[in-house]
Amino acid sequence: MVLPWLLLGTACRAVLGSVEAALCGLKSIKGNHHNFYTAISKDVTYKELKNLLNSKNIMLIDVREAWEILEYGKIPGSINIPLDEVGEALQMNPTDFKEKYNEVKPSKSDNLVFSCLAGVRSKKALDTAISVGFHGAQHYAGGWKEWVTYEFSEKKQGN
Repeated sequence: MVLPWLLLGTACRAVLGSVEAALCGLKSIKGNHHNFYTAISKDVTYKELKNLLNSKNIMLIDVREAWEILEYGKIPGSINIPLDEVGEALQMNPTDFKEKYNEVKPSKSDNLVFSCLAGVRSKKALDTAISVGFHGAQHYAGGWKEWVTYEFSEKKQGN
């Protein structure tokens, strides 16, 4: 009769020890986590995105469906990875990524910017990218709608 209670006590200590270790781990990153998240949650503005694209210092990933891009167009320099493929794509090996998307797979330290139509799907893609270790990722909340509006306005003004 003593053996089941002994095992139960050992199991409880193991679980509590795991929880305690996890909480200690959270405490150890707590100070950095807030500042870190603030840095990565920044939206990219139209002007910032345009400058980044001109500098060729980012990979812009449009997470809309392929038919949307064919029908409405895309931001020049962007590649299409539909939202439901983002998590898998970012975890592919470089050869498979290159074969499927015709681009070099970004490293976890590369600057990624996600865009979509109006910012909702790109935010989800950003969350996915961060969850798989792409901590420098950002998103263009204005999306295709804002891009087209600004581009039209600049062309109309002769810029």
